[in-house]
Amino acid sequence: MKVLNISQLSKSFVGETIFENLSFSVNHREKVGLVGSNGTGKTTLFRILTNQISADSGSVMIPKTIRVGYLKQNTHITSENSVYDEVREVFAPIFQMEEDMRELEHEIAAQSAHPDLLPRLMERYAHLQDTYTKANGYACESELRGALRGLGFSEEEFSKPVNQLSGGQKSRVILAKLLLEKADLLLMDEPTNHLDLAAIEWLEKYIRDYPGAVLVISHDRYFLDATVQRILHLHHQQLDSFPGNYSDFIVHRQKLYAELEKRYMIQQKEIKRQEVMIRDFMDRKSARSIRQAKSRQKMLDRMKKMDTPSSEQDNMKLRFSPRIKSGNEVLQISDLSKSYGDQEIFRDLNFSLYRQERIGLIGPNGVGKTTLFRVLLGEILQSAGEVTFGHHVHAAHFDQEHTNLNPNKTIVDEIWDENPTFDHYRIRSLLARFLFFGDDLFKEIDALSGGEKARLALLKLMLSEANFLLMDEPTNHLDLESKEALENALMHYDGTLFVISHDRYFLNRVATRIFDLTDHGIKSYMGNYNYYLEKKNEIVDASVDPIPTNKTALKAERKRKKDEEKKKRQQRKNLQELENAITEKEAAIEDYHSQLCLEEVYTDPERSRLIHQSLEETEATLNEALEAWTELIEILEEE
Repeated sequence: MKVLNISQLSKSFVGETIFENLSFSVNHREKVGLVGSNGTGKTTLFRILTNQISADSGSVMIPKTIRVGYLKQNTHITSENSVYDEVREVFAPIFQMEEDMRELEHEIAAQSAHPDLLPRLMERYAHLQDTYTKANGYACESELRGALRGLGFSEEEFSKPVNQLSGGQKSRVILAKLLLEKADLLLMDEPTNHLDLAAIEWLEKYIRDYPGAVLVISHDRYFLDATVQRILHLHHQQLDSFPGNYSDFIVHRQKLYAELEKRYMIQQKEIKRQEVMIRDFMDRKSARSIRQAKSRQKMLDRMKKMDTPSSEQDNMKLRFSPRIKSGNEVLQISDLSKSYGDQEIFRDLNFSLYRQERIGLIGPNGVGKTTLFRVLLGEILQSAGEVTFGHHVHAAHFDQEHTNLNPNKTIVDEIWDENPTFDHYRIRSLLARFLFFGDDLFKEIDALSGGEKARLALLKLMLSEANFLLMDEPTNHLDLESKEALENALMHYDGTLFVISHDRYFLNRVATRIFDLTDHGIKSYMGNYNYYLEKKNEIVDASVDPIPTNKTALKAERKRKKDEEKKKRQQRKNLQELENAITEKEAAIEDYHSQLCLEEVYTDPERSRLIHQSLEETEATLNEALEAWTELIEILEEE
């Protein structure tokens, strides 16, 4: 069943074509990713689908029975409600049904002496009960709490007023409400913005299991790999469809580009061959040869010429080349600590970095990653410990806030002022490699987009010729093609890289070692992000917990393993018992509802009261069981 069908859709703004003749469909329960460079019209397409703007031509078909949910990229919410109460509004009709059922139960009990009124009340009650059950009313409280926890809210934050939240937290409230509404078609524009890694992983599982269809715009390639079954690629005003996730799309796109390039080269070769033959015939100057030349020229003119193959657009071209080679040991950190007054940021960090390593630094927000970089760069002083740089180490920094760019300068002055020996042509050539052309060179930096500032900062980093790069979230604001260009440049970099990033796809391609910064210090994992996940999920991580070497240690290790297995078996047993109890309680509730509909019950006030009391008690224990089941599932998934 199609939940969305687009046919020959076109849109222009002030004479500039955004896209034309787009056609595609989305099926029920299908998960589809929409990708393309910044400015190709992805968000414009979503605005058309949600009737915020109209298309110039073409049609959008969404069946009337299909409910559409839309998550904008930049959202805002104003509410005096607590986080919990704001999200609870999603289930307002269900909670109202529950209140109506309680009122009807009391009314039925009160009207037991008037049997002529009871059939109408019982009919209303039976209808409400059926609707409540179909709406999964018994589980909505557990779903609500699970969604808030999954998106990173603590129990203490449930009661916090929405108006006191940060912008990122408000976005997560909006996302929670949208997911719990369970629209038949979900349109999501950059849903992983403002989420940490744990929340993104939770969202990935939620989307995979989502009962409706999802069409998602995302620059998070790892997220796309984990969630979608098809990629729609919007480029050059056209739309192409590729089966599979983002990594599959990259393979398909590369094959398509290679095939187009091959066909283009064959056609160019044939065109040149025909042009040589035409010149030869014309040079002979005979009537026959001239006729042959004209005939071939007509054939050549009628040939449908292929455009030069282009992989999306002129990509950013960068190459990091150290001016000098550093020593083998680049950085030594010993017992490093940092506090602000009584607030401890991190304590007793110890690690070393070596030449040509590419280290990815990860960890939850607020754990001190950027603070660590500021200490290494000498911007702030450590509270204790030592920072020792190796021989001939020349460091340069990419700051995600781009504080090293002067907002009052133009693009060309920002580069020229720091490189006064460059001539006009070299400056223009360098800026063109980073997609700055023509009048763009004279834009003030303050007026640039996030992506433009990021490209300019990368150009400055490249020109530093440093042999040690410290980069803080370098892929933020970059489109997919620019991310790929950056990754390729860093993978061929002959220096040392230390990078903070939440971009798991980037870390998978670039990192040779992962540092996981937690409240307990830094753990090192030799490999990329997938390797880190694999090792993190192992019960015993040999790289963190050394293998015991004596009899006493071996015995203790065996006992620990045995205790862990025993604990897991007990948890699984508890989970099964909870599931059985939930099934029994749901059946008991159904039975109580059925009993309340019986004439011999609703005409007997005392019996009706007792059953009603049992019903309320069973519903309360069911909610407790559902809550316990949710918590136990989360514990088992973490393990």
